[in-house]
Amino acid sequence: MFDPLLRRLVDPPLDPLGRWIARTGLTANRTTLIGLAIGLLAVPLLAFEQYFGALVVILLNRLLDGLDGAVARHSHATAFGGYLDIVCDMVFYAAVPVGFALARPENAVWAAILLASFIATGTSFLGRAIVAAQRGESYGGERGGKSFFHSAGLIEGGETIAAFVLFCLLPSQFPWLAATMALLCFWTALVRVLQSRR
Repeated sequence: MFDPLLRRLVDPPLDPLGRWIARTGLTANRTTLIGLAIGLLAVPLLAFEQYFGALVVILLNRLLDGLDGAVARHSHATAFGGYLDIVCDMVFYAAVPVGFALARPENAVWAAILLASFIATGTSFLGRAIVAAQRGESYGGERGGKSFFHSAGLIEGGETIAAFVLFCLLPSQFPWLAATMALLCFWTALVRVLQSRR
């Protein structure tokens, strides 16, 4: 929901850094994979209840996720790069609830429900992109330069990261926070299905 606004705030400072990284020879795809590797460190950190460390890792992952696009714009953007980026995003998003499930047994059910809701939003997002491509719908560019159609939703990347930050700052409230996030994700998926039908 807030991604178009966040892109306007985040893209200008990331662009020169992406240009500099591209000049060093580091590719956008490698930036994506480095970001995923760093992001996956959140799982053991969360499992051992090192919430501040996990928060730092989560934010670093998101920084690199923003940078890979800037690097691609200043070097060589490819369809595979866009594909790799979304795959790594989905793996990272799934990893964070796993870390909370490992941290405390009482988190496990809520983490599983949250993961199910992430599958719903992820498939509705990618399925919507397939339908848009088949229909020849154009992407307006509100969420920055993308390699495929990005559909709007109540829960997008910005809201997901905000939830992850809250999870780390208020770990004892994870069940309630996860339940709320899951409900909003299921709602987002339903709306996307209805939009695709129209």
